[in-house]
Amino acid sequence: MNRLCIIPCGAKKIWDTAAAPSGPCLAKQAYISPLHRKCQAYADRFFDHWAILSAKHGFLLPDDKLYENYNVAFGSGHPEIVSLHELKRQVSEKRLDRFEEIVVLGGKKFTRIVPGVFSGETRIYFPLVGSRGIGEMLQKLNRALERSEPFDGMVGTRRGSFD
Repeated sequence: MNRLCIIPCGAKKIWDTAAAPSGPCLAKQAYISPLHRKCQAYADRFFDHWAILSAKHGFLLPDDKLYENYNVAFGSGHPEIVSLHELKRQVSEKRLDRFEEIVVLGGKKFTRIVPGVFSGETRIYFPLVGSRGIGEMLQKLNRALERSEPFDGMVGTRRGSFD
């Protein structure tokens, strides 16, 4: 089956460390929060294709370049939040619309965004929604990685609104 994993970016970035690059950085190296790193490890292990969803940049493929630090989050009201129109354009431009199934490793806010940018034909699953916080998300991801067992019994949704 043709599947894509979408993972959240995270507030902590490589530019927040002493090892900050002086030039551009690949998206797969830019985000360094524990949750992002664990989601990326899960995506690397169980998927051939994955993307990062950034509130500022939209969909980032692992080898896309980022040039500077930023602090923009969905739901924050920040003026630089990527628009629904731009996300839809990126889905087409980056050929993310070719996937039959999408697994989103984000929390509840992603259920209001992701379904609105993919066709109604695409099955979208949110296996971490319902977790009681980042700690529980990390536990679920650790368990799946330790056992080499991807999440199963996923609940899908097609509902979604963009805010």
